[in-house]
Amino acid sequence: MDSTVFWSTDDVLVIGIVPPPSRMEARAQLRQVVREALAQWLKLDSEAISVESTPGAPPRLLFPGGVAGLSFSHDEGISLAAIGLHGPVGIDVMRVQDIPDWFNLARDYLGPQVAEALSACPAGQRPLALAQAWTAREAALKCAGRQLAEWDEMSLNCNVQHIALQGGFVAMLATPKTDTGVGP
Repeated sequence: MDSTVFWSTDDVLVIGIVPPPSRMEARAQLRQVVREALAQWLKLDSEAISVESTPGAPPRLLFPGGVAGLSFSHDEGISLAAIGLHGPVGIDVMRVQDIPDWFNLARDYLGPQVAEALSACPAGQRPLALAQAWTAREAALKCAGRQLAEWDEMSLNCNVQHIALQGGFVAMLATPKTDTGVGP
């Protein structure tokens, strides 16, 4: 299976695939690629690594001697996974597109400040700015172990970083802030 490493540190790895058309096949293929990547990263047998997925809880990678944080995101034409070797991680990807009801979407899910900032954007820049804000929020929610919900003012205490992609996609990676305020 062909995969691409988009970003890595000693603690976090972001990989992606061009998925098959079926969402079920894309999920299975991405999980296999994740197991193979972790096996190569830690010099383990991929058969010794499993993906634990429970509804309502973030997925995790189980391997001999440890557990790694895991996050998935899919959009038509790309599937991404982030592996957090030492804890939770969140990833989100979205195709940049014009969304007619962008203001209500932003207000309801990203908060009034983001909605107002998007209102101030030139119309030609708004789809990119919305995709960046949306993927940042969703990645932070995943990192915090929370599901997508309407806006609340709860701080998610995450560092969010842009992951460079081509083809009109935006992706963001979230990692927990440490006591120093810096990510892992």
